[in-house]
Amino acid sequence: QLQASGGGLVQAGGSLRLSCAASGHAFRSYTMAWFSQAPGKEREFVAAIRQTGGSTYYADSVKGRFTISRDNSKNTVYLQMNNLKPEDTALYYCAGQAGRDPTRLPYGYWGRGTQVTVSS
Repeated sequence: QLQASGGGLVQAGGSLRLSCAASGHAFRSYTMAWFSQAPGKEREFVAAIRQTGGSTYYADSVKGRFTISRDNSKNTVYLQMNNLKPEDTALYYCAGQAGRDPTRLPYGYWGRGTQVTVSS
């Protein structure tokens, strides 16, 4: 089970840190990721991180602004979001257990989303 938190309302240029806590012992064996979904749009890949944190992947739109990290001792994955833009406004979901490509669906496990709203 995945539980995301940390969303909120922030002005453009501001920062937020999302957290996703996982239950169970399998967390450290999973690639973890964040996806976003804006109203009326499909769910989009944001960032992913391999099991040990040695490899990370980012959507072009967030490179240089967002950082994904994980703490396997806490069963938690994070998304540090800096220099936020109004177009980052979306529901953000954490996901675990990637398929062949960590930047694409499918993922095996999903948490409920946390809302990020960026005002201009």
